[in-house]
Amino acid sequence: MELRQLRYFVAIVDHGSLSRAALVLHVAQPALTQQLRQLEEELGVQLLHRSAQGVLNTDAGKVFYEHAQAILKQVADAQAAVVQSAERPSGSVTLGLPHSISDALALPLLTAIRARYPEITLQLTEEITGSLAEQLRAGRINLAVLFDDGQLGSFSATPLVEEELRYVCRADAPAAAGRDSLSLRDALDTTLILPGLQHGVRPRIESTARAAGLATRNVIEINSIAILKSAILAGMGATILPVAPVQAEVERGAMRALAIRDPAIARTVVLCASRNIPLTNAAAAVGRLVTQVAHDLCTDGRWVGARALAG
Repeated sequence: MELRQLRYFVAIVDHGSLSRAALVLHVAQPALTQQLRQLEEELGVQLLHRSAQGVLNTDAGKVFYEHAQAILKQVADAQAAVVQSAERPSGSVTLGLPHSISDALALPLLTAIRARYPEITLQLTEEITGSLAEQLRAGRINLAVLFDDGQLGSFSATPLVEEELRYVCRADAPAAAGRDSLSLRDALDTTLILPGLQHGVRPRIESTARAAGLATRNVIEINSIAILKSAILAGMGATILPVAPVQAEVERGAMRALAIRDPAIARTVVLCASRNIPLTNAAAAVGRLVTQVAHDLCTDGRWVGARALAG
């Protein structure tokens, strides 16, 4: 198996056809087809379904595609690490952000990267936390912002902020009438719209409730932040989230974010890197800047409900 075969295979999948991949790679299509056939013969499986409309991954092809991407990224990172300057880092860095963090961190970080490290290309990927952890472990991303759930031992982790979770509801919701806070028991007695258990915020809510002798009951599961907000505005229920994803709605008066007490709920946000895959100078520089930007956002109040733990 050769690196060029991995590059060819990834290009074919990305472009959806052998002919388009051949044009992009500047390789004759018969040669590309031959390399793909040799790769499939070596692996002993069919990787792609071919049709007049293009190509699609088989189940085996989907698995191999993820590994091929990770290998090619690590090769590119290794090449970049050799030529990069610590004083003027350059190259591509991929950072994973959970949906509920990107509203607070993504734009300030992109702005800071352009100002401080103009030769670094920062690629942001927004996923659920379970997917980000898997991608970081496989080497498909360089860094990820995750939540400390006690199971991050396989990563090198730097605490960033402690983020308060609040009860978020439509501004005219009965539960919000005449109050700025409510107990966790009262919050759990309402219909809650929450992400699934694979999301970082949900396990924290469940564990805090169990420790207080409580439980979630009336739950509607929605994994999309955008759809979740629409459901709240439609009066379907409330949610328990950090303020950042709903800050715009709170500021314009469409939603309210009430403090939760007895007990309060908070989560620790951490920056994670692989223990097994060295960071390039560019990735290390991005990591330091993530820490600094998070600290600055908390200090000047732009990350509402968050307290800096490092920076």
